[in-house]
Amino acid sequence: MSNHRPLRLTRFAMPVAALAAAVLLAGCGKQGASVDPEKTAELIQPVARVELKVQKIAPGSRTGEQIVKSVCSGCHDAGSLGAPKTGDAGAWGPRIALGFDALTKSAIAGKNQMPPRGGLGDLTDTEVARAVAYLANKAGSSFTEPPVEQ
Repeated sequence: MSNHRPLRLTRFAMPVAALAAAVLLAGCGKQGASVDPEKTAELIQPVARVELKVQKIAPGSRTGEQIVKSVCSGCHDAGSLGAPKTGDAGAWGPRIALGFDALTKSAIAGKNQMPPRGGLGDLTDTEVARAVAYLANKAGSSFTEPPVEQ
């Protein structure tokens, strides 16, 4: 008979524990009147914010250096995809020998894996010419970069 006694206590204790848990959980869903929504919003603000500002540059107003640094350097600085490295006179020599106009024309139309206008479709022909002059001059040519009109 002593074997049945712990079983009777377990049968009694389980419903009591379940009832106590139900009573405790029933009060969890209620919000107190002391919650301040403004304080709550202040406490959950992010630590930092990122604000993006779009700068529009008028087409035709960029210098060769600006274009090369923002567009062309991605490939020409590292020599990616067969692009002649910036400042490499040996690689640029045969290209410079073609002349400024031929070099500019191929940059506008695209050459090998370089897309037309270096991939930046809003470049004007004059801006492409400025970038070509800037890159070629870094490799030893003496092309005159078209002036920026204001």
